[in-house]
Amino acid sequence: MQEPVRVLHVFGSLGLGGAESRVMDLYRRVDREKLQFDFLTHSAREEHFDSEIKKLGGRIYRVPRFRFYNWFSYRKALKEFFAAHREFRAVHGHMTSTASIYFPIAKKAGIPITIAHARSAGVPAGPKGILTKWLRRPLCRRADYCLACSKEAGEAVFGRKAVEKGRVKVIPNAIDAVQYVYHEDTRLRMRQELHLEDKLVIGHVGSFRPPKNHEFLIRVFAEIYRRRPDAALLLLGEGELLEKIRGQVKAAGLEKAVLFMGNRSPVSDYYQAMDFLVFPSLFEGLPGTVVEAQASGLRCLIADTISPEVKLTDLVEFYSLERSPAQWAEYVLNNCGYERKGRLEEVRAAGFDITDQIKQYEKIYEV
Repeated sequence: MQEPVRVLHVFGSLGLGGAESRVMDLYRRVDREKLQFDFLTHSAREEHFDSEIKKLGGRIYRVPRFRFYNWFSYRKALKEFFAAHREFRAVHGHMTSTASIYFPIAKKAGIPITIAHARSAGVPAGPKGILTKWLRRPLCRRADYCLACSKEAGEAVFGRKAVEKGRVKVIPNAIDAVQYVYHEDTRLRMRQELHLEDKLVIGHVGSFRPPKNHEFLIRVFAEIYRRRPDAALLLLGEGELLEKIRGQVKAAGLEKAVLFMGNRSPVSDYYQAMDFLVFPSLFEGLPGTVVEAQASGLRCLIADTISPEVKLTDLVEFYSLERSPAQWAEYVLNNCGYERKGRLEEVRAAGFDITDQIKQYEKIYEV
């Protein structure tokens, strides 16, 4: 039997992040006799998707995290890796901050295709953000394919001129949409398990990092809780700011009303338990969380800093972060009474179902 084409996906880690989840949705659905995924990660520890990747036939490789001061040792590790692994048809880089370093090394080792994938429309504040922008400057020239989850993400990573010239192909952050369809029995079961039967459940799914703006979210929920003592906040995710947000919750006296769930799978079940998704990110590429929520029929209030392309249904409303937490809370409370139903067909019609994208990726990978 002919060996499958192998594609190497490059990530910072294999935790339960948006880009990682989207690639795993794709990986589960491809014909793995024709196409196999392997992963190069910059994390030394096992993470959320490691075991599933191995069960699906994927291999996981590790290199040191790039710290700038380790420029030469980082390049050395990549040279040694690609010298030993020339079997890949393509290197698909989701970690675009250092893709301009590892792409030329992969090409020199004989890897035919390099793909840079813009997943975010912003960078961290301070020196790290400045360095990221500098590292990305030659990226468009060093990638065979420039992909982006939205026009905004494409402009942020590759530049406006590259987008205007058609150098960047926008491929939405599609999901395995049927997994998120609303089911009343699942909602009842989850709310019973979480002891939320009679609660107004506000939800958020995202890692505890600065762009997700959890601090503002907690302030919004505090206003909701002040007016609705039966409200609860369901938080899914992990990350560097988790303990800081726990401290904010404690200081606000909200410990009994806020549930820190960590990373949970399947996340689709938790959307069923929610009544409203509040998503005040400072910047995003195109958040899969909001797509998933819409597929499950969940109303969403999101920051107007997020790409308008994420609005697939009338369930999404954009709000300015310059509005007060009280104004955000008022919108939620005025719009939390609605008939819940899944929006699978609308999500599919907008091109956000993973089954519609498999052929696009197979063409890029030359399967």
